Parts: sequence; C-alpha cells; structure tokens
Amino acid sequence: MNSSQPGLGAVHASSRSAILDLIRAAGTISRVELTRVSGLTGATVSTVVRKLIDDGLVLEVGRAESTGGKPRMLLELDPFARYAVGVHLDHAGITYVIANLGGAIVARWRRPGAGADDPREVVARIAAEIRATVARIGVDPARILGLGVVSPGPLAVRTGMTLTPPVMQAWTEFPLASALEDAVGLPVLLDNDATAAAIGEYWSGGVPTGSAFAALYMGTGIGAGIIVDGTVYRGSSSNAGEVGHICVEVDGPECWCGSRGCVEALAGPAAVVAQAREQGVELAGRSVSEDFAQLARAAARGDEVPMALLRRSARYLAVAAQTLANVLDVAHVVLTGPSFALAGSLYLPVIEERLSRSFFARASHAVRVAISSNAPEAAAVGAAALVLQAELAPRVGGMRMALDVTETVTASA
Repeated sequence: MNSSQPGLGAVHASSRSAILDLIRAAGTISRVELTRVSGLTGATVSTVVRKLIDDGLVLEVGRAESTGGKPRMLLELDPFARYAVGVHLDHAGITYVIANLGGAIVARWRRPGAGADDPREVVARIAAEIRATVARIGVDPARILGLGVVSPGPLAVRTGMTLTPPVMQAWTEFPLASALEDAVGLPVLLDNDATAAAIGEYWSGGVPTGSAFAALYMGTGIGAGIIVDGTVYRGSSSNAGEVGHICVEVDGPECWCGSRGCVEALAGPAAVVAQAREQGVELAGRSVSEDFAQLARAAARGDEVPMALLRRSARYLAVAAQTLANVLDVAHVVLTGPSFALAGSLYLPVIEERLSRSFFARASHAVRVAISSNAPEAAAVGAAALVLQAELAPRVGGMRMALDVTETVTASA
C-alpha cells in the first residue's frame, strides 16, 4: 500500500464521521439516502450504520412512507448518547457549558476568573466545577466525549499560552491541556477563544452557511475568528485573526505583545479603563472587566467622558473590522465576547459606518454587522463544539462546521 494513502482505520473514522454528520443534518434519513448523498458504497454505509446503532449513537425510528416497494427504515441521531464540556478560561471569568451530541446546551454557568491564582489551583477548581455540575444535572460521566478549553492566544498545543497579557503571566508555558486531562480525566482540545467564539456563532445560526464571516471578539483583549464556507481558518499555528495586534499608530504606546500602537493597546478594555482614570473618572477598581462594565453603563446614560472614550475605542475597532473585511472579503462581521455584550450597541454604529464608507469592495457587496445574541458565552459554546465536531464531522482542508445549537435547559449555579 502506498504510505501516502490513509490507512483503513482513518478511512473508517472519516466514513463514520461523515455518516454521523449527515444523519444529524437531515434529522431523519434512510440508509439508501445516506448512500446517495455520501458517495459511499451501500455496504460501507450499512456496516458503519450498524456500528453506530450498536454504540448507541444512532436510532432506528420507524419506516418512511412507502412510495412503492418495502418502506425504508429511518435513522436518527440520539442527541443524549454523548455530551461535551466547553470551558472559556480568562482572567475576568471562567464560563462553562455542557452540550449534547445534537448541539443543544443542557447547562451553562460562570465562575470567577483565573485572577492571580496559581494555574494548578485554577485547574483543580475547574475539575471540581465540572464534576459537580455533571452530577447535578444527571449526565452519565461515561457519555462525555471530552473537554474543549479556550483561552486568549497565542497558543501552542503542547504548552498552552505561549505569550500572555500581564494579568495572566503565570499561565505562560503552563501545560494547560495535559494538566486538565489529568485533573478531569477527559481528552482535552485546546483553542484560541476568538476562534472558538466564531465557531459558537456559526453553531448558533447567527450567520448563513456557505458564507465568509469574521467574529470580532472583545473580552479583556481583542481578536477575531474566521470561518470561510464552513471551514475554520486557523493559520499555520492556529493563531490566525489577532487583529488586536494590528499596528494603527507606528509610534503609539507599547503593547504587552512587544509591539507598539496595537489596536488593543489603544482601544481595548484595559486601555479604555486606564484612559478613564487619567481623565478623573472614579472606578471601582476591582477588575478591568468590572470597570469597563461601569464605563459602558455610564456611556449608555449619556455621561460625556465615558461616551467619548468608548467612541474613540470604537473607531479603532472599526479599523480592525475594516482590515478583516478588506483582507478576507467577508460578508458578515459579528461582534461577540463579554465586552461587546456590555457595550456592543455603542460600537455597532461606528463600525457599520466605517465599513459602509471605506470597505474596499463596497461596490460589490455590503458587509453586514451584527451583535451576537450569544456574546457572553460564545467562546465556551465554541469550545464544546470543538469536541462534538471531532465526533460528528470530517475534517477535510480544515475544520468543517455543519452543526446548529438550540438551547434547551440552562443549569444555573
């Protein structure tokens, strides 16, 4: 056998994933229809379907209406056969979701962030949170496929965060994935929070399938996730989309990344908070996220200084959005993340106006800008999607996204 060709195990895994995803997408479908739409042989489809039924992932749910001949048996994904956990780890807060195999969110909750705590203590806390909630909502731990964990980039698969903002210096080179695998006892997939937010947005149906779109993410930092025709664009090290570190002022302030004049250094939440203090605005001072929330509320009331600061920030974010649109020719930009959840209504018109006036291909098409309806926990939803994706959909030329999330029961703790 040619060593460049995939082995039988890889072919089987790909066939299994493809058939699972087709059944999920169709709702109900027969073996004959699976053979037709998948391009696989009838024998392969029958073998894989039988194994999926034996594994409890797929159910036979009755026969289709006869059109002449023997009615065909219909197949359906059992959404409660497996689950995935998603965790968004940030300085300001840790957000969790549990999703079932069909993509429905069955639990979501939020806890205090990493703060200045030792990473090992935070990992132990995450493991305890997951165990407690899984027990409370009655999910069989044996049915959990794995844990998706997302955090600010840049990331390396082995070592986790390779470069961190000042508030998370203790996490630099910390072996996050392996530490969590040991603590939780589940396989761990690690990714950038902005990329995961884009995946979460795609799952939630916030953008039409088959389009190019970017999720402009603002939590305590700024980044972007990019999906083109259902495929996540990751770049050579899975760190694509770092628009917070586009230089917009060559001689601007130094950024924690080592450059100067970055969008994040000039207009990110920490910069806005620092500028407010310089102008005499009294803030609680407990954290950047709480202070930024205070400023957003004041700006929404019409307070002059907070409003001016957020508008200035929005102009820089509009440049980041324009850069994304010009380079990628996207049709949609979605504003997501905890900070946009707080202040998105102040940023939206500024970004819309700049794109309508300055987007290079505006004569060919407009760029639709919207605030995510799932902004606070989009990254955690995307983290769970990473795990389900590995089970459900084949990866060809990137990570294909073909799932929809529908909310069911929310577990609050």
